[in-house]
Amino acid sequence: MSAWLVSLEGTEAGHTLALALALLAAFLHAVFGALQKGRHDPWLSRGAIDFSYGVMAAPIALFVVPWPEPHMWPIFATAFVIHVGYKLMQAWAYTKGAYTVVYPVVRGTGPLFAVVGAYLVFGEVFSAVQWLGVAVLLAGIFGLALYNLIYLELNRDTLKPALALAVGTGLFVALYTTYDAYGIRATADPFTFLAWFFMIDGIFMPPIAVLRYRSMTDRPALGPLMRRGVIGAFVAYFSFGSVMLATRLDKVGEAAVLRETSTVFAALIGWLVLKETVGPRRVALMALIALGAVIVEMGG
Repeated sequence: MSAWLVSLEGTEAGHTLALALALLAAFLHAVFGALQKGRHDPWLSRGAIDFSYGVMAAPIALFVVPWPEPHMWPIFATAFVIHVGYKLMQAWAYTKGAYTVVYPVVRGTGPLFAVVGAYLVFGEVFSAVQWLGVAVLLAGIFGLALYNLIYLELNRDTLKPALALAVGTGLFVALYTTYDAYGIRATADPFTFLAWFFMIDGIFMPPIAVLRYRSMTDRPALGPLMRRGVIGAFVAYFSFGSVMLATRLDKVGEAAVLRETSTVFAALIGWLVLKETVGPRRVALMALIALGAVIVEMGG
């Protein structure tokens, strides 16, 4: 399968597959965000998820895929540091704001920085129509942030910090999207990067989650928490794996922007599953973010 995927790089079939993978990643990333923000403390949820996907990835990394080339170890180390920063910012943002407040700003801010990063690292250039799509996407982001700032009653005392943390998290999203795209292109077998990434990435958050769990007076049951962790691990594999394969097959900037159609899925999940009040105006602004992503794809 690795050879087949590599053979599609730079082809029209590869572009089509990258589009499908980016859209799959969009839906699954919205699900992943809801799992982390759901009924459990987001730090505990993330710890359970990371522990699960680290343990499950270990035998694949050690015994199935080819071992990384020597030059990959510094790449893995840098990716680990970037993802630690992202996770800390993301969990902190979710403790300050509602899912439908934090998630769209994180996922909408990320592609703007990612487009710039793709230009600097890979020399990718957007057309005028694609930049129009980015502008539409940003209009949705900042319109949503302004609407939340004025009208939202939930967590008013922490709304401004939540929005600031969401923008900061978006910067980390762009950083890891660009750098991981570099990493997955630096090894001969893309599944080597994915398996070793998940095994290494699963190290950091579980100890933090354990410490937080021990400090709680009202501790949640471990069974449901770990069940959420296992489900989240499988979602993470397909979400992160899909977008990383998309960045290897096609342009990094386009894949990053298309993934942000996840804001529409996030609105539906927040309303239907998490029972958060969304409202027609906020749905319209989230849809504007997704529309910007579509324009970017059409203008490519």
